[in-house]
Amino acid sequence: MVKKIAIFASGSGSNFEAIVQAVRSGRLEGVEVSLLVCDKPGAKVVERAERLGVEAFVFSPKAYADKAAFEADIVAELRKRDVTLVVLAGYMRLIGETLLAAYEGSIINLHPSLLPAFPGKDAIGQAIAHGVKITGVTVHVVDAGLDTGPIIAQMPVAVEETDTTETLAARIHQVEHQLLVEVIGWLAAGRVKLDGRLVRVAAE
Repeated sequence: MVKKIAIFASGSGSNFEAIVQAVRSGRLEGVEVSLLVCDKPGAKVVERAERLGVEAFVFSPKAYADKAAFEADIVAELRKRDVTLVVLAGYMRLIGETLLAAYEGSIINLHPSLLPAFPGKDAIGQAIAHGVKITGVTVHVVDAGLDTGPIIAQMPVAVEETDTTETLAARIHQVEHQLLVEVIGWLAAGRVKLDGRLVRVAAE
């Protein structure tokens, strides 16, 4: 059974494209990218979706009375396409109660640090400012907190003494593309089991 996913993004969408290309090349089996959800009408990810032929639901939050209102529209779009997994890949908004209630346990987020270190915005800048020697990438289940949900997988990235935010970000993005595709594959194959905060990944 094909797992239909929606990818949420607010920026350039390099992870969005990496997932789509992994599906189309056959590296990511049993998955269909059914929808892009974007909260910034001018974002580059919208252009990527158009070029790749992926449907997009693009909205402006200011056009709605509140978060519950625009999330209700999002849920309607997801259900219309039988989406069963939501992937946050650079979506710069906290998920609210409406979306969490509809997709509890079925929303994952990609974050550019080894959580619980450096949650929130500018995690890469935070890592450099703190002087850590190792940072990395985390994929976790989304809950009501800020980057606080159960961790599915992590990969480390060394911080070099000469690194700038830009050079470190470039290496982190490479790891993001790899790890996020891998985790989506695990979820599509039914290998991920959640037990409280503990996430177990079954062998193939």
